[in-house]
Amino acid sequence: MTAERFELGLNSFGEVATDGGRILSDAETVRLLVDEARLAESVGLDVFSVGEHYREGHNDSATPVLLAAIATATERIRLGTSVTVLSTNDPVRLYHEFSTLDAVSNGRAQIVLGRASATESFPLFGYDLTDYERLFEEKLDLFVRLQRDEEVTWSGTVRTPLVAQRLHPRMRTGGIPTWIGVGGSPHSVVRAARYGLPLMLAIIGGRPQRFAGHVELYLRALEQSGHPVQPVGQHSLGLVADTDEEAVETWWRYWQPVVAALAEERGFYKPDRARYEVELDQGALFVGSPETVARKIAKTARDLRLSRFDLKYDIMHLPREARARSIELLGSEVAPRVRELLAKEPTHV
Repeated sequence: MTAERFELGLNSFGEVATDGGRILSDAETVRLLVDEARLAESVGLDVFSVGEHYREGHNDSATPVLLAAIATATERIRLGTSVTVLSTNDPVRLYHEFSTLDAVSNGRAQIVLGRASATESFPLFGYDLTDYERLFEEKLDLFVRLQRDEEVTWSGTVRTPLVAQRLHPRMRTGGIPTWIGVGGSPHSVVRAARYGLPLMLAIIGGRPQRFAGHVELYLRALEQSGHPVQPVGQHSLGLVADTDEEAVETWWRYWQPVVAALAEERGFYKPDRARYEVELDQGALFVGSPETVARKIAKTARDLRLSRFDLKYDIMHLPREARARSIELLGSEVAPRVRELLAKEPTHV
């Protein structure tokens, strides 16, 4: 991947923002996302992606609808998902939604498929968590078949069979860019390679470099499966502000209560200030001035041989002005600086 082609994008989970201390309504937050995607395009970012969650304070539960709205408000920026929980979606319906999005956006649609780290969608849509692995494996096989084959005959255990089925509207030949999101499972890395699909690493804590082995495994598995080299991307959290101090203090104020709540729910470490500073220095938080964030992205891109980096920029109750400034700086200052740094010492994918 050349420095010129290195992609930078944004990920949103539709988290509720604030404005002058007032918590925005769900509807206001949805409209804000459309505005932020338009801003991302205006500052030259490559991709705007929206997740899929069913938790309080998140408004990304109807991702294809939201992306279609963004498509009508933009012209160039590519539109994707931070994650689509394939296990609790129907692949046929998903094909229809994203083939329609691709048509509306004039070929700008893409998707990241995942098994789900947050599992609220399983009881919500009537699925059993004991089928976690089987649901994803079978549905991935069907979704890839629907994209790559003109006519599909398929049978499995998770939905009714298809016989000589051709869906409409048709996707472009070969389908849309379809990434596999991985949170750390080597099995998921090998599965992505087996299907010849790009790999998106969700790195939300700890040193990103610990995923270097996953990248090596992925590249070996691609070769063994007879597939050409595919892109590797990274999704991580962070904030860009005019100064390091402003970014660090702003992110701490809103990140700490979110992670404290997750720690209570999932039983991992509580976020004290010392751990936070370690994450800033060595870990997967990309928080700081444009120069600080650019240098950290460029280093990680070289270490993991990345083709793309997506910043998850929204977090619960972060003020809308801080979100907007982060987007502006990521596009106008961080992105060109990352490409400049990578041109001096490129990745080797």
